[in-house]
Amino acid sequence: MRKHGTSSFFVVGEGVLEFDRTGVATVRQPMTVEELRRFRFSRLGPEGTPLDEETRIALATAMTAAGPQPDSANPPIPAGFTYLGQFVDHDLTMDRTESQLGQDVNLDDLVQGRSPALDLDSVYGRGPGDPNDRAFYAADGVKLKVGATAPVAFPDERTNVSLEGFDLPRFGAAGATGADRRRPLIPDTRNDENLVVAQTHLAFIRFHNRVVDELALRGLSGRRLFTAAREEVVRHYQWMLRHDFLPRIVDPAIVDDVFTNGRRFFEAPGRGLRPTMPLEFSVAAYRLGHSQVRGAYQWNRVFNTNGPGGIATLFLLFVFTGTSGNFDPGSTLPDLDDPNSGTVDVLPTNWIADFRRLYDFTEVDRPDLVPPTPNGGNVTKRIDSLLVDPLAQLPAGTFGGRGTEFTEIQRNLAFRNLTRAGMVRLASGQQMAELFGVPPLTAEQILVGNGGAVLDGLTDAQKDAVTAATPLWFYVLREAEANNGLLGPVGGRIVAETFHRSIEGSRTSIVRQPSWRPTFGPDDRTFRMTDLLLFAFEGKADLLNPLGD
Repeated sequence: MRKHGTSSFFVVGEGVLEFDRTGVATVRQPMTVEELRRFRFSRLGPEGTPLDEETRIALATAMTAAGPQPDSANPPIPAGFTYLGQFVDHDLTMDRTESQLGQDVNLDDLVQGRSPALDLDSVYGRGPGDPNDRAFYAADGVKLKVGATAPVAFPDERTNVSLEGFDLPRFGAAGATGADRRRPLIPDTRNDENLVVAQTHLAFIRFHNRVVDELALRGLSGRRLFTAAREEVVRHYQWMLRHDFLPRIVDPAIVDDVFTNGRRFFEAPGRGLRPTMPLEFSVAAYRLGHSQVRGAYQWNRVFNTNGPGGIATLFLLFVFTGTSGNFDPGSTLPDLDDPNSGTVDVLPTNWIADFRRLYDFTEVDRPDLVPPTPNGGNVTKRIDSLLVDPLAQLPAGTFGGRGTEFTEIQRNLAFRNLTRAGMVRLASGQQMAELFGVPPLTAEQILVGNGGAVLDGLTDAQKDAVTAATPLWFYVLREAEANNGLLGPVGGRIVAETFHRSIEGSRTSIVRQPSWRPTFGPDDRTFRMTDLLLFAFEGKADLLNPLGD
């Protein structure tokens, strides 16, 4: 199983950074096989000075303190985009050659498979022709498999049925343990770590299958049909990221500058089609999404504030997955740490997503897809330096900790992020501002911020350390507080340039084919996430929300 954390990084031009159990780093030169088979990171800025552990604990505790946190506003961001961002992260870091160790793989596949790309390898794997990944595909070798839900009597007869196509496909009886039976039959099992990203992955499966149906009407079949469908899906996905997703989280002026005028700092044009992943993106800037997570969600007609099941807590969205959870509503955190807990192997029907509550379909002129109550939908939390306090108590399955021993602070997501940055000696926010030639945040902006984490609990010495060399992740979030919840000159530049480079280096690329235009949206300039969902679910309310109101 792929893990979010890693005990080593292959940094191109630097070597293999390895860490012992206490986080102490050593650097060694990579072996030839590692240069071919390790995922390729790079360092955009200089090395920085890490905070000591006590300061990291104090800062992480402040960032995950219980209390009110502002929602995104002006404009609000629908909550589904938080988990679309997580889905994208897994796509960027998907290593499609991982299971090929010991098998014949050509050099181009090896290098590109271990480079960041936005080409949906997390959905397609190595394709239906691969003997291992063939399991992800339907019998025709063109469409992707879907799964069926489990009937459940609560709350009524409408949920006491199995619904085909509303869960991820799973290993089922072939698994030896409960965790094995619940394991999703998809290329990247990280996309089943929480229920929102799992249902997002399912939407992309359905989108692919609908595109297959559309292209089959034009006379394509077999391998040609699969290849054409995949290319169309990937191009529409990239267009949606460029025009719909990125401008919601990054200052649109930065996005437009990068995609119009090109990259200025990260792997400038002419570097070929084999990108690397900047540590500053992976370990800091793109962790912005952690601050957007809500503590609870209006999920569907069963699980909402006024529904029979009550509001869906973030913890329950971990429970109802195969990678992090066990599909048992009575589970506690220790239960989720046990891979053999639980008796249900697939998603219960009453937990199917109501996508109307995750995205705003009024933007595509579908007022009939508005949730039934004023508080029926969800928006993200504002991008800032606060994380909801449930993220201080992560289930072990979210970071590959099942069956291992770890201290309680290691469940705290903020601490994990700050520690990982220190392990790789990531540049500080001030160092990156200097590199980009932009004014750094002031000491007051770092210590006080604008409605984010309150640092009163830090000692004077700890405050001095944080302001002198601000951890890049915290700096990026403080920067967003000063920019109406959008990533600014440092964080926004890192994210936009990495996305641009990753699209440029993908096998199918709208950056390299700038004349391409979408065909599955309302016109040839528009394709949003809501357009993708409408196409995937045939524009039908009873598919976007199968449990009804």
